[in-house]
Amino acid sequence: MIQLKSFFVKIWNFLKTKWGILIIILLCVLGYVIFHKKTVPHTLITVTKGSVTETVSVTGNTTPTQSVALGFQNGGTVSSVSTRVGDTVVAGQLLASLNTNDLAAQLQQAQANVDGQQAKLDSLKAGSQPEDIASSQAALAKASQDLANMYSSISDISNDGYAKANDAVRTQISSLFSNAENNSIQFTFASSNSQLASNAKTERLTAATSLNTWQTELLGVSSVSTHTDLDTAVNDGLGYLAQIRQMLLDVSGTLNSATNIDTVTLATDKNAVTSALTEINTATKNLNTVAQSIASQKLIVAQAQAQLDLKQAGSTQNDIDAQQAQVEQAKAGVASIQAKISNSLIYSPISGVVTQCDAKVGQIANPGVTVISVISNSQFEVDALIPETDVGKVAVGDPVTMTFDAFTEKTFTGKLFYIDPAQTVTQGVVDYKIKVSFDTADPQMKSGLTANLTIQTQTHTGVLVLPQYAILQNDTGNFVDILVGGVSTSTPVTLGISDQNGNIEVTSGVTEGEQVLNIGLKQ
Repeated sequence: MIQLKSFFVKIWNFLKTKWGILIIILLCVLGYVIFHKKTVPHTLITVTKGSVTETVSVTGNTTPTQSVALGFQNGGTVSSVSTRVGDTVVAGQLLASLNTNDLAAQLQQAQANVDGQQAKLDSLKAGSQPEDIASSQAALAKASQDLANMYSSISDISNDGYAKANDAVRTQISSLFSNAENNSIQFTFASSNSQLASNAKTERLTAATSLNTWQTELLGVSSVSTHTDLDTAVNDGLGYLAQIRQMLLDVSGTLNSATNIDTVTLATDKNAVTSALTEINTATKNLNTVAQSIASQKLIVAQAQAQLDLKQAGSTQNDIDAQQAQVEQAKAGVASIQAKISNSLIYSPISGVVTQCDAKVGQIANPGVTVISVISNSQFEVDALIPETDVGKVAVGDPVTMTFDAFTEKTFTGKLFYIDPAQTVTQGVVDYKIKVSFDTADPQMKSGLTANLTIQTQTHTGVLVLPQYAILQNDTGNFVDILVGGVSTSTPVTLGISDQNGNIEVTSGVTEGEQVLNIGLKQ
């Protein structure tokens, strides 16, 4: 107890010294600083009325308002190229062409066909004239006489064919057989191909029978025979010649496999077979020629008869309509070739500058492949992509302010005239393509320049305005702080649009002239 009292006495005595008094003063100052409530002056912002213009900023590039990629619609060889990259061209100017010589010839032929069909139509409409009927009768008579002359030659041609065939079988190759006209027939040499040799011997006996039959038939063929009999004679003769030709081919094959014949004899026999085949081929050709000529002449006679019948009967409306269709078909052929010629030429559909020219004289051009590109040289627009978060703010007709990296001292104006209804997705990001036109064309403008666009989406005038930094935003909404009795009180507000200067429209929660706290502490 005595010790505790002595401790307090010592403290008391220390506090009465100058050091004790100094410590007490310092403790009082510290307590004042810590516990004294300091009053901080508030910075206020007055709610005013004004205008707020909402904008959307994006970056785009200039593109020509008109650009075309041109190619030939036909394939062919390039014959001329009258432009190169960088050249200025006008609408309708010929840029390149393909070789159209073949098409030009086809066009002349098609036009001649039109003229011929039109002449027939005119003739049908005019009706048959006596001289036309007489002309058709003469044409029919001549065609019939020519056919008769051809038939009259059949007897001589058939007899000549028989003579050649008989010589080929019974003279030219007679040395190759013994007993050639009966069943004891044998080759005068041995062959390693027994089957072919057997076939050839049988065919030689058949040839003898065919020749005898053919000779008998020809005895009944004369110039007064009917056309049917003469046609039969020609067909039969061709059949006999075909049999004999096959026999000669098999005999030749048998000779090729001969085993006991000397070289000279073998060569002689082969020459004999070759000569025989030549005679058979000549006879066959002669009969075929007359048969084909007769067939062609029969068509000519039929056409001449039909033409005469038509003129004698006169033209019906159906005939005229049918011929009119022929004329239209011929004209369509001309139009088709003219279209092909046109598709072999490349004309510039716009005035502008050539930006691509891959056509070279002499090269083969494929249809549909771009060889020349042209862009307009005076009218440009700006293409840009706008994020999906902003696409709902913009509308066609919105004014646009534009600056370009290439023209740092100039500001351009224009209007948004197109918003793509379909999205453009790039690496998972959804954007929408927009197009902006210039209010005034500038001769310095070029394609591909980078443009910085500021789109004015909407402007509200006569509205309550506060700076953005006076607004408190959190998960529960938007607020401003107002002094009520010297105490800061949060008041909810409804916001409208904002501009790029940091001003924001307040649609409810404050009144004009009311002061709110500058919570952002910006002047």
